[in-house]
Amino acid sequence: MKPIQQLLKNHNSTVFQVSPSTTVFAALQLLADYGVGAMAVMDQDKLVGLVSERDYTRKVALLGKNSKETTVADIMTSSVITVSPATNTLACMSLMSQNNIRHLPVVEGARVLGMISIRDLMNDIIADHEQTISQLTNYIKT
Repeated sequence: MKPIQQLLKNHNSTVFQVSPSTTVFAALQLLADYGVGAMAVMDQDKLVGLVSERDYTRKVALLGKNSKETTVADIMTSSVITVSPATNTLACMSLMSQNNIRHLPVVEGARVLGMISIRDLMNDIIADHEQTISQLTNYIKT
Protein backbone atom coordinates (compact mmCIF):
# COMPACT_ATOMS: atom_id res chain seq x y z
CA MET A 1 0.00 0.00 0.00
CA LYS A 2 1.21 3.48 -0.83
CA PRO A 3 1.55 6.43 1.53
CA ILE A 4 -1.19 9.06 1.50
CA GLN A 5 1.39 11.62 0.39
CA GLN A 6 1.45 9.86 -2.97
CA LEU A 7 -2.34 10.11 -3.26
CA LEU A 8 -2.22 13.82 -2.44
CA LYS A 9 0.10 14.43 -5.41
CA ASN A 10 -2.67 13.29 -7.80
CA HIS A 11 -5.40 14.99 -5.80
CA ASN A 12 -6.71 18.51 -5.55
CA SER A 13 -4.61 19.76 -2.63
CA THR A 14 -6.91 22.67 -1.86
CA VAL A 15 -8.05 22.45 1.74
CA PHE A 16 -11.60 23.71 1.72
CA GLN A 17 -12.29 25.37 5.04
CA VAL A 18 -14.64 27.48 7.11
CA SER A 19 -14.34 29.21 10.45
CA PRO A 20 -16.28 28.04 13.51
CA SER A 21 -18.42 31.20 13.40
CA THR A 22 -19.68 30.52 9.86
CA THR A 23 -23.38 29.72 9.69
CA VAL A 24 -24.31 26.18 8.78
CA PHE A 25 -26.24 27.53 5.79
CA ALA A 26 -23.14 29.29 4.44
CA ALA A 27 -21.07 26.15 5.03
CA LEU A 28 -23.62 24.07 3.11
CA GLN A 29 -23.41 26.52 0.23
CA LEU A 30 -19.62 26.12 0.21
CA LEU A 31 -19.85 22.32 0.33
CA ALA A 32 -22.15 22.44 -2.70
CA ASP A 33 -19.99 24.99 -4.53
CA TYR A 34 -16.83 22.94 -3.97
CA GLY A 35 -18.54 19.61 -4.63
CA VAL A 36 -17.23 18.06 -1.42
CA GLY A 37 -18.87 16.31 1.52
CA ALA A 38 -16.77 17.80 4.31
CA MET A 39 -14.56 20.77 5.09
CA ALA A 40 -11.93 21.57 7.66
CA VAL A 41 -12.97 24.00 10.38
CA MET A 42 -10.02 26.30 10.93
CA ASP A 43 -9.46 28.94 13.57
CA GLN A 44 -6.48 31.08 12.56
CA ASP A 45 -4.65 28.30 10.69
CA LYS A 46 -5.42 25.76 13.43
CA LEU A 47 -7.59 22.73 12.69
CA VAL A 48 -10.38 22.76 15.29
CA GLY A 49 -12.89 20.45 13.64
CA LEU A 50 -14.58 19.04 10.57
CA VAL A 51 -18.04 19.82 9.29
CA SER A 52 -19.84 17.52 6.90
CA GLU A 53 -23.16 16.96 5.22
CA ARG A 54 -23.70 14.19 7.75
CA ASP A 55 -23.25 16.69 10.61
CA TYR A 56 -25.89 18.92 9.04
CA THR A 57 -28.34 16.08 8.54
CA ARG A 58 -28.03 14.68 12.04
CA LYS A 59 -27.45 17.83 14.09
CA VAL A 60 -29.56 20.43 12.29
CA ALA A 61 -32.16 19.01 9.90
CA LEU A 62 -33.31 16.11 12.06
CA LEU A 63 -33.41 18.28 15.19
CA GLY A 64 -35.40 21.03 13.49
CA LYS A 65 -32.71 23.69 13.97
CA ASN A 66 -32.35 26.70 11.69
CA SER A 67 -29.25 26.44 9.51
CA LYS A 68 -29.12 30.22 9.07
CA GLU A 69 -28.89 30.74 12.83
CA THR A 70 -26.76 27.75 13.82
CA THR A 71 -22.98 28.07 13.55
CA VAL A 72 -20.51 25.48 12.37
CA ALA A 73 -19.05 25.43 15.91
CA ASP A 74 -22.41 24.09 17.15
CA ILE A 75 -22.38 21.02 14.89
CA MET A 76 -18.78 20.31 13.88
CA THR A 77 -16.91 17.21 14.87
CA SER A 78 -14.23 18.59 17.16
CA SER A 79 -12.35 15.39 17.97
CA VAL A 80 -10.77 15.08 14.55
CA ILE A 81 -8.85 11.99 13.59
CA THR A 82 -5.94 12.94 11.33
CA VAL A 83 -3.20 11.11 9.47
CA SER A 84 0.31 12.07 8.44
CA PRO A 85 1.50 12.10 4.83
CA ALA A 86 3.44 8.88 5.55
CA THR A 87 0.34 6.94 6.67
CA ASN A 88 -0.45 4.22 4.15
CA THR A 89 -3.79 3.78 2.43
CA LEU A 90 -4.61 0.54 4.26
CA ALA A 91 -4.15 2.25 7.64
CA CYS A 92 -6.43 5.08 6.47
CA MET A 93 -9.11 2.60 5.39
CA SER A 94 -8.84 0.89 8.76
CA LEU A 95 -9.19 4.20 10.66
CA MET A 96 -12.21 5.17 8.60
CA SER A 97 -13.86 1.80 9.11
CA GLN A 98 -13.17 1.60 12.85
CA ASN A 99 -14.37 5.15 13.50
CA ASN A 100 -17.23 5.21 10.98
CA ILE A 101 -15.89 8.31 9.24
CA ARG A 102 -15.59 9.28 5.59
CA HIS A 103 -12.93 12.01 5.64
CA LEU A 104 -9.41 12.25 7.04
CA PRO A 105 -7.37 15.44 7.16
CA VAL A 106 -3.73 14.89 6.25
CA VAL A 107 -1.66 16.88 8.71
CA GLU A 108 2.05 17.54 9.06
CA GLY A 109 2.85 19.29 12.31
CA ALA A 110 0.07 21.86 12.66
CA ARG A 111 -0.35 22.32 8.89
CA VAL A 112 -3.29 20.71 7.06
CA LEU A 113 -1.96 19.43 3.72
CA GLY A 114 -5.17 18.00 2.34
CA MET A 115 -8.25 15.91 2.94
CA ILE A 116 -8.68 12.29 1.91
CA SER A 117 -12.13 10.79 1.47
CA ILE A 118 -13.22 7.18 1.40
CA ARG A 119 -13.89 7.72 -2.32
CA ASP A 120 -10.27 8.74 -2.89
CA LEU A 121 -9.10 5.54 -1.24
CA MET A 122 -11.55 3.35 -3.13
CA ASN A 123 -10.57 4.92 -6.46
CA ASP A 124 -6.91 4.25 -5.66
CA ILE A 125 -7.58 0.63 -4.71
CA ILE A 126 -9.59 0.08 -7.90
CA ALA A 127 -6.82 1.62 -10.02
CA ASP A 128 -4.24 -0.62 -8.32
CA HIS A 129 -6.37 -3.71 -8.95
CA GLU A 130 -6.91 -2.76 -12.59
CA GLN A 131 -3.17 -2.33 -13.03
CA THR A 132 -2.50 -5.72 -11.44
CA ILE A 133 -5.09 -7.38 -13.67
CA SER A 134 -3.56 -5.76 -16.74
CA GLN A 135 -0.06 -6.89 -15.77
CA LEU A 136 -1.22 -10.44 -15.09
CA THR A 137 -3.12 -10.55 -18.37
CA ASN A 138 -0.05 -9.39 -20.27
CA TYR A 139 2.09 -11.94 -18.42
CA ILE A 140 -0.28 -14.78 -19.33
CA LYS A 141 -0.37 -13.71 -23.00
CA THR A 142 3.43 -13.82 -23.30
